Amino acid sequence: MMRFVTTVLIMLVAVVPAYPTPRHEAGIASTQPLATEAGFEILKAGGNAFDAAVAVSAVLAVVEPYSSGLGGGGFWLLQQAGKAQAVMIDGRETAPLKAYEKMYQDKTGKVIPGLSMNGVLAAGIPGEPAALVHIAEKYGRLPLSQSLAPAIRIARKGFAVTQYYKRMARFRLHVLRASKAAAAVFLYRNEVPHEDYIIKQPDLARTLEALAAHGAAGFYQGKVAKRLIAETSKAGGIWSAKDLAAYKIRERKPVTGSWHGYRITSAAPPSSGGVAIIEMLNMLGNDNLRALSGVARKHLLIEVMRRAYRDRAEFLGDPDFVNVPVARLTNKRYARKLRETIDPLHATPSRDLKPAVPPPEGKHTTHFSILDAQGNRVAATLSINYPFGSGFMAAGTGVLLNDEMDDFSAKPGVPNVYGLVGAQANAIAPGKRMLSSMSPTFVESPDRLAILGTPGGSRIITMVLRGIIAATQGLSAQRIVSQRRFHHQYLPDVVQFENGAFTVGEILGLQSMGHKLQQLHYTYGNMQIVILDKARHAVSAASDPRGEGLAKVENIP
Repeated sequence: MMRFVTTVLIMLVAVVPAYPTPRHEAGIASTQPLATEAGFEILKAGGNAFDAAVAVSAVLAVVEPYSSGLGGGGFWLLQQAGKAQAVMIDGRETAPLKAYEKMYQDKTGKVIPGLSMNGVLAAGIPGEPAALVHIAEKYGRLPLSQSLAPAIRIARKGFAVTQYYKRMARFRLHVLRASKAAAAVFLYRNEVPHEDYIIKQPDLARTLEALAAHGAAGFYQGKVAKRLIAETSKAGGIWSAKDLAAYKIRERKPVTGSWHGYRITSAAPPSSGGVAIIEMLNMLGNDNLRALSGVARKHLLIEVMRRAYRDRAEFLGDPDFVNVPVARLTNKRYARKLRETIDPLHATPSRDLKPAVPPPEGKHTTHFSILDAQGNRVAATLSINYPFGSGFMAAGTGVLLNDEMDDFSAKPGVPNVYGLVGAQANAIAPGKRMLSSMSPTFVESPDRLAILGTPGGSRIITMVLRGIIAATQGLSAQRIVSQRRFHHQYLPDVVQFENGAFTVGEILGLQSMGHKLQQLHYTYGNMQIVILDKARHAVSAASDPRGEGLAKVENIP
């Protein structure tokens, strides 16, 4: 009998082998070393990637006030280990309920310069605090208070000013000076602080503690909310208690597509990123880009960028207010028709395409990518729009408000601060979310996974496109974030490129095809990527050399 039982057990083991959850090192790449270290602190305390994402987001809100914060918002792309589907947490800001289409125009209908960008009227209702609470409560393993602890500690102890901080503060000096509370925190005697000066934020620490203790109510209700309303009202703002109490995050289904055996998962509307990325990849079809000459390859990429950005201008917006034809735009048959319009030897002037009005687009964002040892993953892109947002801080809260209202069209046909012009679909409306290019993305095949994204305003989409292509070609994490960049966005009809993105021969070749080229005197973007080689259970990570970030891989017991 024992021999029979033993035989049966052996047979069962042979037929139903055990598949333990594969473990590997954890990887985090973010734009700030303190944020990356905070993420690992939480992982080592028993948290998962989603707890770490809360910690990283909160620390970035403290140490990168020019890029993100509790007064801003963003998109968090999450996928649980073993789950087939990802989810996008939409924590984008919303227009106040008293907002209206012509609020930035004078009595004659002219747009008032700077009103949608500087000061309290430029601020939408923040979404980041609600998103952090939602992620912690629904997807995390640790208490919210534990995940917020690193940010609270750093807000109290302070962080050292860097060269980049100084550049951003100098750029927005006049706006920070206009807010007494902001100047007291981010400046020294009303001037840009010297390098290594310590920025302490005790009021922000208390606001984070309220969020940790009371969840969303700690920010959107109670003492913090009352102070936010009182201070914004005193400064001529239109926020109300109803605005804060009514704010809700949205869980949205990400946009997905396939390319060369990889599944692409990216941000859904109100981000335009995922739709545009899938549309561009579909236009490239089964092209072997490596087999093309440098000029032919870059000409093709520029032309698919041009067409996707034209469609972005016409169709993309807040899906709660605008009917966005995602299925049609991401359909491969539709892409093939667009591809047929590409001349392999000549640039297509943007004026020859169906006219569309490009939407405005913010500039200053941040990104991080996380993979934990169990396989949970996060790609998140966060923003307050222009550097240091609106520049307005609500005294007593430490919360620096965004200026995301500038991402709406102050007046259809009138350009925003970046020279981009908005259409009626992106007009201001109460409770509406403004369009964005933030594009946190997963790139996955049976053998490889890449988690990536970047800041960069309207250029985010083209950076992520080329990051995806590089990842599917097997390039290393460091090579992907380091590659030189070029960009076309339909209008203006010009190819912007970093020094070194094109060879001299490629410049001459593209110009002979009719492309207008503009070499930039600066670099752009700050890509963060984590890659898993599934066969070897090996993790690598890289932070863009253009920034001050930190990418790290560690074994978490």
